[in-house]
Amino acid sequence: MASAALNIASSTAEIRALMSTPESRGDRIARLQREARALALDDIQALVRLMAQVAEAASDIADGGDAYPVGVREAALRLATDLPARADTLKAISGRALI
Repeated sequence: MASAALNIASSTAEIRALMSTPESRGDRIARLQREARALALDDIQALVRLMAQVAEAASDIADGGDAYPVGVREAALRLATDLPARADTLKAISGRALI
């Protein structure tokens, strides 16, 4: 019984596909470009999240006192200060460019 229902569903999907108008090249290009922009935005958002995590870890190291060498603390402080602003820049640019 389940096999018959599966065959009917498959046949219905095939009929719908045959009845729909084929996608033009222009429509396909536009759709693929929209999909690419959506994927790019996902990647940018993931990068911004990672930058926030790195900034937090860098802040912890910068505040870690004598447990970390002075040069490491200074570099971590620069990262903790700089990364949030750079992440904001990425968000602003992607908001204008991809949407």
